[in-house]
Amino acid sequence: MIIIIRKFETMIPQNVTFLFVLAFFLIVFLQSGLDKIIDYKGNLAFLKNLFKAFFPPPLISVALISVTILEIISGVLCLVGIVDFILNNNSHIGFLGLIVGSLALLVLLFGQRVAKNYEGAKTIAIYFILAMIGIVLA
Repeated sequence: MIIIIRKFETMIPQNVTFLFVLAFFLIVFLQSGLDKIIDYKGNLAFLKNLFKAFFPPPLISVALISVTILEIISGVLCLVGIVDFILNNNSHIGFLGLIVGSLALLVLLFGQRVAKNYEGAKTIAIYFILAMIGIVLA
């Protein structure tokens, strides 16, 4: 019982916010990464069509695989980071998850900007801001 009470003592607003940011990116990146794996051919066809004027098809394939790996790694690190933070009050794994996720967001942002999809780039910018908040809270 004392251990449980001590865990709740660490639930100051900054810590709760950090956990919610991790949970947000756990959902975002695992869902996105798994979608890219499950519908790899569909995602690849969409991206090849979107970027055909800017990049050669093999580079688009490599970029899709790279982003997928970054997203899955980030999602898993955010999940492990939540558990580690709750059990050990350690934010290092969650911090790494947000760093890897931020790299994925930068790659996605680059692609959106090259394709002149400014609405998509705005959405990624919002996610990036939230990731920076999580990094500061770590």
